[in-house]
Amino acid sequence: MQHEDLEITVDNGVAPAWRFDPPARVEASGVWAIHIHGMGGKRAGTLRGIPVARRLGLTSLVVSFRNDGDAPPSYDGRYSLGQGEWRDVEAAIKYAISNGAESIVLFGWSLGAAIALQATALSQSSSRVAGMVLDAPVFDWRTTLAANAKSAGLPRPLVHLGFSILRSKTLRWVTGLAEPICLDSLDWLTRATELKKPILVLHGEKDDTTPFEASKKAASLRPDLVRLVEFDAEGHSLEWNVDPAKWERSVEEWFHGLQLAVASPEQAAAQS
Repeated sequence: MQHEDLEITVDNGVAPAWRFDPPARVEASGVWAIHIHGMGGKRAGTLRGIPVARRLGLTSLVVSFRNDGDAPPSYDGRYSLGQGEWRDVEAAIKYAISNGAESIVLFGWSLGAAIALQATALSQSSSRVAGMVLDAPVFDWRTTLAANAKSAGLPRPLVHLGFSILRSKTLRWVTGLAEPICLDSLDWLTRATELKKPILVLHGEKDDTTPFEASKKAASLRPDLVRLVEFDAEGHSLEWNVDPAKWERSVEEWFHGLQLAVASPEQAAAQS
């Protein structure tokens, strides 16, 4: 697939991105998709979502974000579980709007899903976000971190100590974080009533890293907004790999039922 190499201005410099336009035979819809990779991954991991986006007439941005090895690092050089990374996705949203996007769909993979949730909640341009496609999403970091600690055989008191350290200003020297992590603000199960955008969740029931139960709970808490599609996939974020036809069909059906959100000039001015 042909693409264009771009640079998007972010807090500490410029972050590289790829742009994929719809094929010539497909009319561009005015909707842009922003694809956000997971922790420890690279942009190439999100390319699985490009073919269906192109068929739907979406222009795609495949973005990088702080500390992923492509974008400029943050001052502390540490992942912040979406707490800071969302600002780089907001920059991509603004780039898309300034280049003709009428509305945005965020495609987030694992940590990328947590970043998408934060960006949708906090971005000044959130009125342009029509919805999210989240693959193996982290809805709540406590649930995810506790599940990983249990798999590693760590005792529960040590896990809770870890949560306390992440939240502590005085113990930042332990984590190397410039700012403590506010786990409450990243908990979209507790904050489910605050979800405002339609969400398609694609998740394997046997995910060994990010518990499927969290996605199931999100869907039960907000059946009006969250559509969960289950996959018989082992391992993490391998839903497309196991059944690409089902993955892409699910995205197409969800997108065709989406009420695309396009902000009026007055709304855009109010949020700028």
